[in-house]
Amino acid sequence: MFDSVGWGEILVLIIAGLFILGPERLPEAAAWLARSVRKARDFATGAREQLREEMGPEFDQLRKPLEDLRGLRNLDPKRVVTQHLFDGDSDPLGLNGFKNELNGSNGSHGSNGTPTIKPQTALPQPEPLKPGERPPIDPDAT
Repeated sequence: MFDSVGWGEILVLIIAGLFILGPERLPEAAAWLARSVRKARDFATGAREQLREEMGPEFDQLRKPLEDLRGLRNLDPKRVVTQHLFDGDSDPLGLNGFKNELNGSNGSHGSNGTPTIKPQTALPQPEPLKPGERPPIDPDAT
């Protein structure tokens, strides 16, 4: 609900509250606000627990589609294309191995003091052309 409120807006509200309420009433207003938020959170938690008790296992079946919709809210076009192309693979390029090498305790460093990175597997070498064989034509090269 308040995802779009940043620290700048909160700072402006605090300064406005300081001018409107004054320094003598501001601590009392902040305490009242904290109590109200805590009370609203307790009401929401109590309602959720009561609903869970009354519905039993059907409550989880009801929440699952809502959680799926919440997950769809965070999708952007780049993430959708990435998930579609790489079938949800979190590391399609295999870069997590390089991070592990950097964080490892092998102690191997290059000449300038930076850790050396060793690839996990070597890339496959293409087969040499046979006599009389032509290389494949790349349609995008022209």
